[in-house]
Amino acid sequence: MAYCYRHPRVETRVSCSNCGRPICPDCMTPTPVGMRCPECSQEKTRVVTGAAGGITAGGSPATFVLIGISVLAYFAETATGAGGFSASGSMVGDFGLRGVDVADGEWYRLVTSGFLHAGIMHLAFNMIALYFLGRILEPSIGTLRFVMVYFASLLAGSLGAVLLSSNLVVTVGASGAVFGIFGATFIIARGRGLDHIAGQIGLILGINLLLTFTISGISIGGHLGGLAGGLLCGLLIVAGERGRLGPSAKLIEYGGMVAIAVVSFVLALSLAEPFTGATFGALTLGSG
Repeated sequence: MAYCYRHPRVETRVSCSNCGRPICPDCMTPTPVGMRCPECSQEKTRVVTGAAGGITAGGSPATFVLIGISVLAYFAETATGAGGFSASGSMVGDFGLRGVDVADGEWYRLVTSGFLHAGIMHLAFNMIALYFLGRILEPSIGTLRFVMVYFASLLAGSLGAVLLSSNLVVTVGASGAVFGIFGATFIIARGRGLDHIAGQIGLILGINLLLTFTISGISIGGHLGGLAGGLLCGLLIVAGERGRLGPSAKLIEYGGMVAIAVVSFVLALSLAEPFTGATFGALTLGSG
């Protein structure tokens, strides 16, 4: 266990991402490239901590792009006349996640389903959560890592939906990816000693998990799969920041997140059950 270079009596497992000096929570400054010591943060990056304890460094371009894609996709859904609810003859039917279609070669559904929603409230809940979480996480880990976490979680959520849902059920929604962002934010906040943020995220996450298991029509597999993907990504990022991945930390970290996405994608393809002659099943919310 190392000791903070400014507070010799305080143990810490986090080092400055620029100079490598050990830093305690009081000395950490979140930046797009990891935690920095006070000196390095002043030299390299301007970061502001919000009044509520959130991290608001720089911008969150990927967060707004992802929200924009989902909103535009919903407008396209409503333009079909289906309103995002009907699984037959709509964008949900054409691009939502259904095991039999994935098994039939329509692999793109594992991704496109994460940008479709079954109603305005479904869209609103997911986009509000993504907005607040994205503005915390994206500036603190960087846009590239944020996007990698998002899509790794989305695909892990799609895998979970394939595993735990009927092959006839159509699943849509960004919930799996959002659950992954929840999980990654929780792990990273804990790893950086930001217990007040971790506590708030953990409470909200717990409430959402409770709702997942108590409200019908929600994709349990999608939510749990996305959460698992985000937690794994968060662990990789924290391990890199603590110097546990060695001199090739970034390569291992990025490679690990890509591996989570690829393995989820391949497993979902291989486990999707083929067409049996039945029609569309129910519609569930939150594949990824």
